[in-house]
Amino acid sequence: MTLYRLLLRLLLPGLVLGVLLRRLRGRGVAHELRERLALDPGAGRPIWLHGASNGEITSARWLLEELLARDPSASLIVTCNNPTARTMVRSWGLPRTDARLAPWDSPGAVHRFLTHWRPRALLLLENELWPERLAGCAARGIPVLAIGARLSESSARRWGRVAPGLLRQMLGAIGWLSAQDAASERRFVAAGLSPERLGPRLLLKAGVRPALPATPPFPAPPRARCLLAASTHEGEEAAVLQAFRSARDLFDLLVIAPRHPQRGPEILALARTEGIDARLRSRGDTPDAPIYVADTLGEMGLWYGLCGATFIGGTLAPRGGHTPFEPMEAGSALVHGPSIHNFAEVFAALDAAGAALPVSSAEDLGAALARLTPERQQALIAAAHAQPRATDPTPILAALDRLTRPA
Repeated sequence: MTLYRLLLRLLLPGLVLGVLLRRLRGRGVAHELRERLALDPGAGRPIWLHGASNGEITSARWLLEELLARDPSASLIVTCNNPTARTMVRSWGLPRTDARLAPWDSPGAVHRFLTHWRPRALLLLENELWPERLAGCAARGIPVLAIGARLSESSARRWGRVAPGLLRQMLGAIGWLSAQDAASERRFVAAGLSPERLGPRLLLKAGVRPALPATPPFPAPPRARCLLAASTHEGEEAAVLQAFRSARDLFDLLVIAPRHPQRGPEILALARTEGIDARLRSRGDTPDAPIYVADTLGEMGLWYGLCGATFIGGTLAPRGGHTPFEPMEAGSALVHGPSIHNFAEVFAALDAAGAALPVSSAEDLGAALARLTPERQQALIAAAHAQPRATDPTPILAALDRLTRPA
């Protein structure tokens, strides 16, 4: 822990400089630095929920609503790692809920945050296990619950090689943990988590219900003839464009929703270089061309509802894949590549049930899409809807009550 704190002290000036540079370029927000350093006062004794970004926090919205509904006196502080997620939480208009950027994981920032807010408990989503936050909560007797936690094989190996003692200390600060899958569960226990602190497995993103518009706000082809490439990464768009060419007999429209919307103009240029006419959502264009680049935030429900089939981004690029649950809930047939370690058990179950269409490479994607008839789409959708979901909040609420009960 001493070495980690020393490293953070060395890095902190660079983090501050990065915020200041973004401000100078017009990309910062007024209070970012104050929130990162936890300089502003808090209020009350809220439950603190922390998630990395939009996807993680959206997946926990139902949990936030449950916490507020069950206790009219409860308040929440939600922290995240980027301003867009903070803005999203504030836009929900949840009562007794504040949203801030997470304090940097330095001793000073964490100490100030815990002193200002005095949280009753900390709920961590997925992979957001930070040494200083955990140590600070342990020192003050603040219960920590890790929800839908995941520890990949590569992460476990890296921790074991670099700082096994630090990971053991971090896990010792966690009072209750629900893992995403059995493999993560085993790795957490092997790394030092007490088996008695394990709760039922829980995958938060399985509970997400995307907001679907009744009808698209613009003219569009029939749903079965619209294809979505969701949360794509650099390199995947070129493969999807080539595959779309091979499937033009079945699809009239390809919507590309990049993981990082600022890449929209780059993807627009790529499509036009490939000789395919394209439009850009952020410019107010409508999809009156074969390619529509959806470079906006907060509209994924619109695209899932518009498109009868969805290619899951991050599965051709070596990113481990993004959530299949939102397109599943929207009734969009699933197609994915080989890089699926973020949701390995989920994709394995979907593939085994005939509820998703796996492809082994970018080259295979075109052939797979060329066989994705409306009838095949419906078969995949029906099989996906038959899959069980692991989103019961009861174990989380029971653990929270037990850990926050006065001694």
